Amino acid sequence: MKRVARISVSPVKGFRLSHPEEVHLGPNGVEANRRFLLVDADGQRLRGSRTPWLVRIRADYDDRAERLRIRFADGTSVEGGAVARGASIHSTSGTIDVHARVVEGPWQEPLSRLAGRPVRLARAERAGAGMNAPVTLVSDGSLARLAREAGRDAIDSRRFRTLFQLDGCDAHEEDRWEGRKFAAGSAVLRVGGPVDRCAVTTRDPDTGDRDLDTLRLLKDYRGQRESDGAVLFGVYAYVERPGVVRVGDTFSPLA
Repeated sequence: MKRVARISVSPVKGFRLSHPEEVHLGPNGVEANRRFLLVDADGQRLRGSRTPWLVRIRADYDDRAERLRIRFADGTSVEGGAVARGASIHSTSGTIDVHARVVEGPWQEPLSRLAGRPVRLARAERAGAGMNAPVTLVSDGSLARLAREAGRDAIDSRRFRTLFQLDGCDAHEEDRWEGRKFAAGSAVLRVGGPVDRCAVTTRDPDTGDRDLDTLRLLKDYRGQRESDGAVLFGVYAYVERPGVVRVGDTFSPLA
């Protein structure tokens, strides 16, 4: 039986993931997931594949109070209002095209110091804009197969930053689900196509150091998409019916 084994979210794109026991899925996925992003002086998003220190920072967001707290690896933290009143930006960095507004606050100085250049926090104008799809999935079977290829006991699903990790699946079983609907908790999802993978997956999810050539491993045993050479792992999904999903919920196909 397939079940939801892990839920992973972060209010700031690229920051360390948190693992709540439950989330509410709306049409755009988890409303606060990746709602914020870091941008440079030109308004372009800082990408995790090129910015290893992002995963060493954690953020907590209270969407009702509109408060954001950012905790740094040295134990310090800053907190402030998360209402965007600053300049409008349009980032086209990577595969994400997002319109956002700068959120002024006490985080600008410590983030810029880490980056060694000016960095600002921005809030996407709409929920879900910081992602390619509302939901992403990866299975335990696929992770186990990749671990065998890598000669490791296990591969941490956090490398792939998917919303849901599923247990009880065969290797790459999710690749065959495109177009099918599944019930997860009180929500219903429609599975889409495969997820293009980037170099952020080569980085340790705790330190940000490059320690595993995931892209080469996947390319060697799975090949690449013929149309554009993309390396694929895991799948997208879309919310057909909003609802609550909890760790341990079954992930059941619908007729």
